[in-house]
Amino acid sequence: MALAIFLFTYVFIAGIRLPYPKLDRPGGALVGAVLMVVAGIVAPAEVFNYSSDPARHAVDMDTLVLLLGMMLLADYLSQAAFFRAAGAWALRKAHTPRLLLVAVACISAFLSAFLVNDTICLMLTPLVLVVVEQARLPPIPYLLAVCMASNSGSVATFTGNPQNMLIQGASQLPYAQFAAYMALPAVLSTAVVVVSLLYFFRKELSHERFELHPPPPPVDRPLLGLTLVTLLGVVAAFFAGLPMSWSALTGAAVVMTLARRHPRQAIERVDYVLLLFFACLFVVVYGVNKAGWADDIYRVFSPFMSGPPWRETLGFAGLTLVASNLFSNVPFVMLARAWVPTLHDPVLGWHVLALGSTLAGNLTLVGSVANLIVFEAARGKADISFFGYLRVGLPVTLISFVLGLAVLLAEHALF
Repeated sequence: MALAIFLFTYVFIAGIRLPYPKLDRPGGALVGAVLMVVAGIVAPAEVFNYSSDPARHAVDMDTLVLLLGMMLLADYLSQAAFFRAAGAWALRKAHTPRLLLVAVACISAFLSAFLVNDTICLMLTPLVLVVVEQARLPPIPYLLAVCMASNSGSVATFTGNPQNMLIQGASQLPYAQFAAYMALPAVLSTAVVVVSLLYFFRKELSHERFELHPPPPPVDRPLLGLTLVTLLGVVAAFFAGLPMSWSALTGAAVVMTLARRHPRQAIERVDYVLLLFFACLFVVVYGVNKAGWADDIYRVFSPFMSGPPWRETLGFAGLTLVASNLFSNVPFVMLARAWVPTLHDPVLGWHVLALGSTLAGNLTLVGSVANLIVFEAARGKADISFFGYLRVGLPVTLISFVLGLAVLLAEHALF
């Protein structure tokens, strides 16, 4: 029964459209969570009973609180016109189509390293569309730069994307240690994205200069200064080893208190659908784990990870890359959290899981929520087919994943 409910939920998580029932990802996850409880696989007390032992409760509140806090901080940056100012700056500094693409990718990657990449894509996509329209440039390469660089940059820290937040909650690794290992793979992956886009779109992106000097947007300097200082304090708290979830939410509360504006707008713009989706998905995956299916799935793939540690690592890396596209990265990370402690080197295993599950998002158009956010926002202005995306995503993912894995293995061998 648990497996049947999971497969039912997966149909909608994978984005498969059925004539009936007409459920999307959040709706499918909600129905799946309810079925797990109604079928008696997960007790209601297990859903809400919060304890220090993650095996005794379904919903990981630390991850949801961390996601909520970072969303609120990102929204205050948006209210202060930070993202519009960044777009205007990029347009003033980049005087050729190729330099503009490099600037867009670097901004997206850098911001996604500290804020949730889905939020960054939501904020940057409308700005990029306006910029390329003003410069009369083809939008597709720039939109790909936003989502692919966002995925790549988000590898760097625990706060870069939701799956890394899940890994932080399960691994309890220090923020600074994780960032030290993952920073170089993130930089290399972003470089691969830039070089690949410049190559694939070399005919559309000329070397001709353009002169556009958009007026600077009206930036709310007091709010921007307050939010940036608070965000730096939150990141410092992360590096100091303080609880990440409450550090982020405390930062959001500080900005709310001192911003001299009603917080309703920021609160209303939080993506509660995403929070509900994750909460329900926690329940579904918890039911699968409780019924023993996660162990059974692991035993199916264990032959590919048997042998010396290097073979185990390569096998787990390949499984992560493939399964993150088959099952979607967040559900797979929820399943794989129980497997990593059994590996020869669990710390390396957590890093490999973060690398593979995140970079897998660059493989296909539906590989990550960030991709869907970008091209849903651009619908009607810039449409791309599944195979049109795959033409770029396949080499980008394979090259960046191989480079990133090589760096991780070298780092763990040296340190």
